[in-house]
Amino acid sequence: MDTIDKTPQAKLLKKGAEASLFLTDWHGRKAIIKIRIPKLYRPTELDQQIRAYRTVHEPQLMHEAKAAGVSTPLIYMVNVAESKIIMQYIEGERVKELLNKAEKSSRQALCIKIGESVAYLHKHGLIHGDLTTSNMIKALNGRIYFIDFGLGEKSMEIESQGVDLHLLKRALQSTHFGFWEECFKSVLCGYSSVQGVESAEKVYEKIREIERRGRYVEERKQ
Repeated sequence: MDTIDKTPQAKLLKKGAEASLFLTDWHGRKAIIKIRIPKLYRPTELDQQIRAYRTVHEPQLMHEAKAAGVSTPLIYMVNVAESKIIMQYIEGERVKELLNKAEKSSRQALCIKIGESVAYLHKHGLIHGDLTTSNMIKALNGRIYFIDFGLGEKSMEIESQGVDLHLLKRALQSTHFGFWEECFKSVLCGYSSVQGVESAEKVYEKIREIERRGRYVEERKQ
């Protein structure tokens, strides 16, 4: 944390529940500094272990995602002791804002690309863990960059893949409620084109199962 305070160029961009993001200059390049915040409700030793694990694990997932064909920011430095990651700043626009102002054809094309990227992750056993349009950036070069793998994991289980896509569906419903159905259909179209219809259908059935479980829980609460 002291390193940030001594860097005059560092500017707080976002203070989240798990981490704070700063914009800074890294040897002449724009960069993001991500620092995981200590959780006072956790025992100190456990908190340090969790933050250290996630600080190491997130860059590993991003590297593997890149190898799988999904664009992610370059990692410049990892400081485990300070729970800090310095990574490439992606010039572009968040998909969250982009979808809300794009024409229908552009939205569909964008969501097909998103679906393809999610499928590449899943085919290589990678689960993003927080698939929302806030965690996707369309760069100036036209690529869709996936960011924030802090809740990600490695798994080939259909359940994990279904949960990943179900989270994206929920995000579309809440943030892009006026046209979420067309967006999600386009996501599934792109996903199927990479995964194959048979494999993709197993994931879609898992999404339906997850939704049925959710409705059951709500009914029991009522």
